[in-house]
Amino acid sequence: MPRGEWQVSRVYAVLGRGEPAVYHARRCLEINEANPSGREDWDLGSAYEALARAHAVAGHRAASDEWRARGTAELERIADAEDRQVLEQDLATLP
Repeated sequence: MPRGEWQVSRVYAVLGRGEPAVYHARRCLEINEANPSGREDWDLGSAYEALARAHAVAGHRAASDEWRARGTAELERIADAEDRQVLEQDLATLP
């Protein structure tokens, strides 16, 4: 499940464990990309946010900035204002 991978990535990021956070964020993205019909309009942006956060924790600033930009670009594709706000808030807390 992509959301489970997102959650595991977030836990590792909170713990300061960059490499496993990156691994699980990548898995989140891979699963989302493999199942386009099974995802919500906010899933891809959340995967990008997870990658931005994980790379920031791992000390990969350029990669973090790239994924942050991708996550920000996804905001306009999220129809529901509350769902969009959740991703906006997550992006705003990136290190």
